[in-house]
Amino acid sequence: MNESDLHLAKALVEQSQEQLLEQLHLDVNNGNQADSSLTKTPVSRMHDKQQTFRRTRSLNAPSPIQQFGPCGRIMKNSAMVMTIQDPASQRLTWYKPPLTVLVIKKVRDSSVLPPFVQLVTWLIEEKRMLVFVEASVLEDPALARDIRFQGVRERLQTFRDGTDDLQDRIDFIVCLGGDGTLLYASLLFQQSVPPVMAFHLGSLGFLTPFEFDNFQEQVTNVLEGHAALTLRSRLRCIIMRKGEEGQPAKPPTNLLVLNEVVVDRGPSPYLSNIDLFIDGKHVTSVQGDGLIVSTPTGSTAYAVAAGASMIHPSVPAIMITPICPHSLSFRPIVVPAGVELKISVSPDSRNTSWVSFDGRNRQELFHGDSLRVTTSIYPVPSICAADQITDWFDSLAECLHWNVRKKQKHLDELSDLTHSSSNDTLDSLDRES
Repeated sequence: MNESDLHLAKALVEQSQEQLLEQLHLDVNNGNQADSSLTKTPVSRMHDKQQTFRRTRSLNAPSPIQQFGPCGRIMKNSAMVMTIQDPASQRLTWYKPPLTVLVIKKVRDSSVLPPFVQLVTWLIEEKRMLVFVEASVLEDPALARDIRFQGVRERLQTFRDGTDDLQDRIDFIVCLGGDGTLLYASLLFQQSVPPVMAFHLGSLGFLTPFEFDNFQEQVTNVLEGHAALTLRSRLRCIIMRKGEEGQPAKPPTNLLVLNEVVVDRGPSPYLSNIDLFIDGKHVTSVQGDGLIVSTPTGSTAYAVAAGASMIHPSVPAIMITPICPHSLSFRPIVVPAGVELKISVSPDSRNTSWVSFDGRNRQELFHGDSLRVTTSIYPVPSICAADQITDWFDSLAECLHWNVRKKQKHLDELSDLTHSSSNDTLDSLDRES
């Protein structure tokens, strides 16, 4: 092969790589303005996309980042052969001591106040950590009457959701409450999430494996790096709005969800009529009350109530579950985590649809709009109380009462059978009577 052939082959490879990236990655900025993109070379455009979307070509989902917050990351396993670690070997390590901690408490619950005061006081006075809390927490009148809390109140750092950016300022998160506190932590960190330790002080507590009784010992173990991790995958959801003629395109809604994104019919009396595409291929049209797209973590939430299977959070997958479908054969399905879903209102639909993200940010989906869903590279590193398997099955048993029923009696306990032999017949029993 001569030199000109080599240059031609190299150009073809670069062109095919760029085309592949264009197919795999959704442009968040809706084109990044055509005038600026024209000034960039194909190589620079490819580099920009790689920096924004670190997706793999594997169906095993995007490779998750292994650094959580400023100083937490997965401990490297010297015996690891594959580039993706075995989930059972995922353990937390700190490459520098954690100094800042965010404490999230359940709102409007007076029973959580004493544990909250006890925890933040201990973190400040014993562990010498910088503690962040939401500003609205300090507005609780019950805290103002707590004498012990007054000694640490002025040493707390505060933030307001939607106003202050906590990214790269928090090393460690502690949740006090139910599953909603973990969902709120996911909402606050739309990129890398610090390790999360969740204490069960709420109603259900499927995602909160720790008991508060001996919190000092448990938190100390985590701060010393003695903890297993469950990487709970999240979904990146992007709403692309149809631009009106003569009007600039609206910026896309871009959110990460831990449980699910739900598309439903809203207040309309008509059936939802939603088109579902997977990697650009039209798969089906959903006619019913709506559609749930969930993570494995969300499989035990809304999805399981709609008839879906329960999937361990370490399984790389996306669940698609119809809500009351107008078809007896429309069963929930599980697809590889590496695919891209596109959901849009069918052109012949009688109504629009509504979409919500982990139960929040509800908004209308009009004709011509589309919702793109992929697996995010930013999981939620949830700290295990024991290990991934034990925690999950304990939650299934304690919170959902999975496979709970009265045991079948042993044959010896059935008096009507023990008093008769196998040779007895109905006729002989009738004669004896």
